[in-house]
Amino acid sequence: MSSVIVIGGGPAGMMAAISAAECGARVSLLEKNEKLGKKLFITGKGRCNLTNAADIEEFFRAVISNPKFLYSAFYSFTNEQTIAFFESLGLKTKVERGGRVFPQSDHSSDVISALSRELSRRKADALLHTEVKELIIEEGRAAGVLLSSGKKLYADAVIVASGGISYPSTGSTGDGYRFAESCGHRVTELSPALVPMEVKEWYAKELMGLSLRNIQIRITEGKKKLYEEFGEMLFTHYGVTGPVILSASSVVGNRLKQKELTLHIDLKPALSEEQLDKRVLREFEANHNRQFKNAVDSLFPAKLKPVMVELSEIPEDKKVHEITKEERLRFVRLIKDFTMTLTNLRGYNEAIITKGGVSVKEVDPGTMESKKVSGLYFAGEVLDLDAVTGGYNLQIAWSTGYLAGMSAAEREKN
Repeated sequence: MSSVIVIGGGPAGMMAAISAAECGARVSLLEKNEKLGKKLFITGKGRCNLTNAADIEEFFRAVISNPKFLYSAFYSFTNEQTIAFFESLGLKTKVERGGRVFPQSDHSSDVISALSRELSRRKADALLHTEVKELIIEEGRAAGVLLSSGKKLYADAVIVASGGISYPSTGSTGDGYRFAESCGHRVTELSPALVPMEVKEWYAKELMGLSLRNIQIRITEGKKKLYEEFGEMLFTHYGVTGPVILSASSVVGNRLKQKELTLHIDLKPALSEEQLDKRVLREFEANHNRQFKNAVDSLFPAKLKPVMVELSEIPEDKKVHEITKEERLRFVRLIKDFTMTLTNLRGYNEAIITKGGVSVKEVDPGTMESKKVSGLYFAGEVLDLDAVTGGYNLQIAWSTGYLAGMSAAEREKN
């Protein structure tokens, strides 16, 4: 019976351990925290967006870094298999807007419990408070690990699934990058991804806490469009966040590190400029004797109204019937193109994932085994793989974890 050590008790690590045990290996899952799935617990605002119900081809479009590398992994353990796997563990799931798959209970703790039960059932040893100091490499082969306690553990294969450096409070402190570099692997440039962005304008602070649904955003550099998406966003005291903003950060982040970009928000994407003008005109006709500031209530959420009134450059106490056509059309354009200047990404402590990681050029995509050290495997966020929001990043963890676990367990047989 082959023996496998898995470093990291997050989604990729737990899946790797289950997969290796299912293939008959003797498995030790090493987690430095006091419990498994600490970061998984806070994903999806504590609800855990497990995967996405989209067609598997859609997954390749959702992956930003190195989608082709994931071909074998995604087809070895698809999103449909992920859903079936959790249902088989007694975890009922549901599909929400945008194909996002959640546990029916809305509790990420139920996902962690289901995985923990399966680890026990498969007789995989989960060792908590167990920190790995370094890998033991003998004659070009991964032979085990040296723990911080000084103890050595030996195995036929080692899987590194220790995550990135986002949310360091959950134990993601970049250990896997250190292990990889120590045995000759290249780690690509790291940056926070799926992270809120900071804006320059005063009105972001005024709008703090306001959530906008069914809006369309566009991010540009001069006249060049870098990103466009429809969905939901939220204003904060420093700038913007929410699903469309987080996904955008992964696409435009590298550019934003070099220069400021422009965020365009279409507050009424369902209406053309002409249709919106007719709508505004109807509002104005119904309120023609009122002051401008009191005539636009139905167009915006209460918090947004004073900002839009100010940016319109129409005096707030001007009577509606005195507003010129030119002023009205400028107001319509403002609603269709409400702009802000993006200045920066927030830090790792607010990032959902890490962009960059162990170079996939040095990892076999069919097995997740290192091309430099035999018996060494990588899975999950430690690799240079990342995707937009919607359950795609967790699917990367499940798929690469499953493939690494299976490959590591069957290594000796081959």
